[in-house]
Amino acid sequence: MLGALCGLVRSRNVPRVSYTSPSMRDVVVYTTEPCSFCTRVKMLLRSREIEFREISLAGDRDGIVELAQKTGMMTLPQVLIDGILVGGYQETVAADQSGLLADLLAA
Repeated sequence: MLGALCGLVRSRNVPRVSYTSPSMRDVVVYTTEPCSFCTRVKMLLRSREIEFREISLAGDRDGIVELAQKTGMMTLPQVLIDGILVGGYQETVAADQSGLLADLLAA
């Protein structure tokens, strides 16, 4: 059921952005199974050498409700950097392409 909530976007090849000390930031990725976009967002972060913690909400309805209360979002994946909501896969790709992802990690 949750896998159906994931969105579809194709990532374009973009120039590699320099990320300053990404391991110093608390990057959290909320996921579920099955979810191809959860897999894709994790692949994007790994390709940028961004360390993250994955929190699987598969079968955890209370966790999903808590995430929705915290972020206002019911879809997965959701990416947060130091408690700041980046968003799902589409928003994370857009943040990467615009440089916002690098800015959040460098802040």
